[in-house]
Amino acid sequence: MLFALGEPVAFVALVAAFVLALVLRAVAIRFTARSLGLVDRREPLSPRLREDVDPFGAVAAAIGGMGWGKTISVDEVPRWRGRGRAAMVFLAGPLACIVVAQLFFAGYAFSTPTNYLGIMHVSDLLSGVPLPMLDQVLLSAGGGFLAFGLLALIPIPPLDGFGVLWSAQRKPGHGMQWMRVWFEEKNIGVLILLVCSFFPLGRPLLTMILDVLGVLFLRLWG
Repeated sequence: MLFALGEPVAFVALVAAFVLALVLRAVAIRFTARSLGLVDRREPLSPRLREDVDPFGAVAAAIGGMGWGKTISVDEVPRWRGRGRAAMVFLAGPLACIVVAQLFFAGYAFSTPTNYLGIMHVSDLLSGVPLPMLDQVLLSAGGGFLAFGLLALIPIPPLDGFGVLWSAQRKPGHGMQWMRVWFEEKNIGVLILLVCSFFPLGRPLLTMILDVLGVLFLRLWG
């Protein structure tokens, strides 16, 4: 987000998008788990600061452009009602953010006479695009939600994608167990993500990965 400081409107929109994406992820995960009968139906849906915000994810968002929410341990999502249901709990947050991003992009595409989504990348949106205020808000907010959702789908701890991969397997093997121990319990996954956020190759490696993952979602509206 710091890359967008030169465009204050875009910067504020990116910060708001990150905070709202954290809230949306938390609510979507809890709603899905409750709807699928994996938790007590009296479980509240409201977000909780300590359970939903990862300080390292917030640092990555500030430095590298986008971060992540608090890790959900695979032990917290029961698989006895089916692997598909467990995987859906982990997918709920990222997919909800990606859908919201598409709404922002649709609003931009139908409200502007000059649509630049056909030539933009996610890193451009995270850096603040010098456009009229409404266009900046729509593009930056959409880019923030999209980047949050796509990053969360990468299958390594502490990201939700690892929970999806773990839940999809009938019996996670030694490789998955090894990844869980080193990447989750010993925080190697967080370290790798922070390195990708801090080390620039013209721009942080993290945003380059998001560019590859997000190009299709931008071209849909270009």
